[in-house]
This record gives sequence, C-alpha cells and structure tokens, in this order.
Amino acid sequence: MRKVWIGLGAVAGVVAIALGGAWLFRAQLAEAGMRKLYETALATDPLAELPDGLHVGLCGSGAPMPDPTRAGPCVAVVAGKDLFVVDSGSGSTRNMLLMNLPPPRLSAAFVTHYHSDHIADLGELMLQRWGGGAAHAPLPIYGPPGLDQVVKGFQDAYTLDRGYRTAHHGEAVMPPSGFGAVTHVFTADPNGPDVLVLEKPGLKVWAFPVKHDPVHPAVAYRFEYKGRTAVISGDTGPSERLVKAAKGVDLLVHEGLSPNLVAIQADVAKKAGRTNYAHIFHDILDYHTAPETVASEAKTAGVREVLFYHIIPPLPVRALEGPFLGRSRAIFGGPMKVGRDGDFASLPAGSTEIKWSNRLDLLKL
Repeated sequence: MRKVWIGLGAVAGVVAIALGGAWLFRAQLAEAGMRKLYETALATDPLAELPDGLHVGLCGSGAPMPDPTRAGPCVAVVAGKDLFVVDSGSGSTRNMLLMNLPPPRLSAAFVTHYHSDHIADLGELMLQRWGGGAAHAPLPIYGPPGLDQVVKGFQDAYTLDRGYRTAHHGEAVMPPSGFGAVTHVFTADPNGPDVLVLEKPGLKVWAFPVKHDPVHPAVAYRFEYKGRTAVISGDTGPSERLVKAAKGVDLLVHEGLSPNLVAIQADVAKKAGRTNYAHIFHDILDYHTAPETVASEAKTAGVREVLFYHIIPPLPVRALEGPFLGRSRAIFGGPMKVGRDGDFASLPAGSTEIKWSNRLDLLKL
C-alpha cells in the first residue's frame, strides 16, 4: 500500500510541476494563443474553410430587452464566397468579427424593418466595412421604403468620424469614396408577388411582406443558393405569406416570443408599480409569434429545421429553453434549436445535410 501512495505522490508531484511551469510561463502562453487567434482572424480569405453552399449564422439572437449572452438581431448568410447580413442589432458587428465573418467581406446588407433594435449597429457595420477593408465603394443595403432616411441619418452621424479617420490614416487606408452605404429600396406589396431583390450566379434573394402592425413596411427574406434554401423572418406575427414563402425550405430562422414567460415579466412589473413596462409587455404579444405557432407554420410549410432568434424574453440560463419552446418540438416533429449568438448552420451544395457549430465557442480556450 505504501508503494501505491508513493506512486500517487510522484504523479501528483509531476502534475504540480507541470502546472507550476505553465503558471510561470502563462504570459508567454497567452501571447502565443493571441497570435494564433489573430492568424485565424486576419487570414487572407476567412471564408475559404467553408464548403461551397449556403451558411447561416446568428451574429445576434436577442431582442430589445437586455441579455448578457445575446446581441441584437442579426443573421449572417454566406452564399458561396459572398457574405451578407440581415439586420444589424446592437453589438452584432463585434460578434461578426469574433465569428470570423469580417464586415470588409460584406457583399450587401438587408434590413427587414426600422425598429431600433434591428438597425442600431448599421453605422458601426458601415464603418467597419470601410475601415477594415479600405473599401472604395459604399456598402449596398437593401430594404423597404424608409431605408434612405435611416441610412442618411447614420451617415450624417458618422460624418465627423469619417473626416478624422481619413486625416489620420490617409486616403489609401480610408478611401473617402468607400464611406457609408448606397441604398436599394424595393416595395413588397402585400397583394403582389414576392420581390427578387438580388440575383447573382447560383443565388437569388427574395423579399416578401410579413405582419408586424403597426410597423409598415416589414419584410422577410428567402435565400436560394445552388439548391439550398433559408428563410429569415425578421419581426412578424403569424403570417400566411411566410408559410407560403417557406415552403420546403431547409432552414427557417424565425423570431420567437414566449407568452408564458412574458406573462411573468408583466406580473412582476405590475406588482412593482412599473406600469409602463407592464403595458409594454402586454402590447408586444400581438405582433410577435409564439414558438408553438412557429412550429405549426413550419410543419405546414414542410420546413426541414427551425432556428429561433430574436428571443423574447431573455433566457439567462439554458434551463429556460424548455419553458420557452413549450410544446413546439412535439408540434413540429423535426429538429428545432433555440438560437445563441455564434450558432452556425452549414448547408453544403449538392446535399441535404445541415451541419451545426458555434463560431463563438471556438474562442473559449
């Protein structure tokens, strides 16, 4: 027995020495790790690792309510070698950078509607694309009527900064011609067909109206690339147009509001005398969609998988995902995820497979 304890003591000693050595050299190890991360982040082509296909990532899975784990609504879409983004919620541009989906690679951005939580980061998005890539042309942004006013407001707010950065870094690094955005406004008539807003080889992006009264206009988008498809809902209540547009898609990225959890918020706010909050919690029920309703619509449309984003209310612990979904999984009968920032779905061309990862988890050393 004594020999066993001596053996265990020797092992413990080796481990302690190893840990002690690691502690002594922690600064050097941290620097080496930092270099490795930057080698990945600053690679010449950060999208080269992705197979040809359609890829959908959450650069923001949250909503207006504060959630330390979720940025404002933002969906990144990679089609082949083109990077797009749908909406630009608060904090989402930083998430894009952390997910190694750099704004300088953006081919275009799309906006679903003009609620503040969906446009809060547009100025930062435009700036990062310009400064990070020495862009010589503005960012193309597509959206329904109202886009010109919104983009002009952000450009006006960033005009002073534009001058500072060009003066400091020079026109070769911050070309004046690349600042801001160029708008592409379209109208999606509730009584008309879906609108083809962008077409490139192998790629079509369609827009169609959704119900988000009193917000007019509000649209969703359907991406088609080499046989793979995804629909991104934006904010919407139950929508027949969305069911039609999502017919047979591989992935439905849909907003979700849990009435039972919001009821808890409303009850607490009322008892605390926070009548304004209680009123808001009541009002938001009628222009968002309960997860069970999303599940029913997705089943009717024949969707293959569902990813929830624009999560209401915040879910600070994963144990709340069950109460959030309610009976959704049983209703839908297929794969369904409560989205987190960094969630990333890869839909390779010529396949029916959907591969999941989380590009923020890769940073957790």
